Amino acid sequence: MPIDAKLPYDDGNIFARILRGELPNKTVMESEHSLAFHDINPLAPIHVLVIPKGAYVSWDDFADQASDAEIADLTRMVGKVAVAVGADTQGYRLLSNVGKRAGQEVAHLHVHIFGGAPLGPMLAS
Repeated sequence: MPIDAKLPYDDGNIFARILRGELPNKTVMESEHSLAFHDINPLAPIHVLVIPKGAYVSWDDFADQASDAEIADLTRMVGKVAVAVGADTQGYRLLSNVGKRAGQEVAHLHVHIFGGAPLGPMLAS
């Protein structure tokens, strides 16, 4: 198995459970194909997650398997959410980790929107 093996999709992951209504969340915005909500452990004053409603593990899985409507919806929602939470007025960062070595903890595609404070360098050495 490669060092950075892709994570398999797990229907019991926290985001799948949120989508099924089994766990609460602080919804920012919802559409037919996507859900945005505040992170329960924020790493910046603004920290929102945007996820597709489909069972996609990562960005490459989503890009390969999702419909054009799902891709357009998620992409547009990221921009709309950044505006809705005020991140667009001061600058913000988008982050989507892919694979364990990159720090992906939940095997469901999610895009972090960070803002509300200086965010520092992209990577720490």
